[in-house]
Amino acid sequence: MIRLTGLTKHYGSFVAVDGLDLHVPKGELFGFLGPNGAGKTTTLRMIAGILKPTAGRVEIGGVDLAVDPIAAKAKLGFIPDRPFIYEKLTGGEFLRFVAGLYDQHGAQVEHRARELLALFDLEEWRDELVESYSHGMRQKLIIASAFVHRPDVIVVDEPHVGLDPKAIKILRDLFREYAARGHTIMMSTHTLATAESLCDRIGIIVNGRMHALGTMEELRNSATYGGSGLEEVFLRLTGENAARNLMDVLDA
Repeated sequence: MIRLTGLTKHYGSFVAVDGLDLHVPKGELFGFLGPNGAGKTTTLRMIAGILKPTAGRVEIGGVDLAVDPIAAKAKLGFIPDRPFIYEKLTGGEFLRFVAGLYDQHGAQVEHRARELLALFDLEEWRDELVESYSHGMRQKLIIASAFVHRPDVIVVDEPHVGLDPKAIKILRDLFREYAARGHTIMMSTHTLATAESLCDRIGIIVNGRMHALGTMEELRNSATYGGSGLEEVFLRLTGENAARNLMDVLDA
């Protein structure tokens, strides 16, 4: 459902994403990991059509995003790490507005919106202006808006930001169920334990390039990372030994 071919993004002389090739099939929950500045958010924003690639191709459900952006985006729901919502709309109005962008209206949308608001404990806030919502409530509303039009693909950038433990559990269960019903989810997260327990496959990007890709079993059984958990694999790839290096300096 998501296919990236030679996906590249330059900011002047800086290469944020460097010739990325990736296929995420139907029904897969894919974890997209990497250190800060690795190119995760840039990649997800190119998939969502927010950023234009310098080179390469993005296909959503077999539709080339550059050739037919409307048809490609119609298959997609996007959950950003920093929610932006029109504050002078109520929660119910915002979900109705998002559904309308995808030409979905009527009783079915109203029922779906109510179910999503209830799922995230927002039903009693349905007729309140978004400006009165807390950060966590806004994040829940953004998540609900990504599902309201029943897209084939959900792209998520740091889904747990601002959520309480109950909402995190609900979201994880929702992701599992949505993927089990044949939809595709690509999720960027810094929570390695969540990725290890939740995702069907994991890709680790470093300096704009994919450095590891596979199921947890494949990563554990590989010659390079044999027997390692996801944290060990991640730290080996990213060289995250800052605390140890600092102690070496202090002890010198």
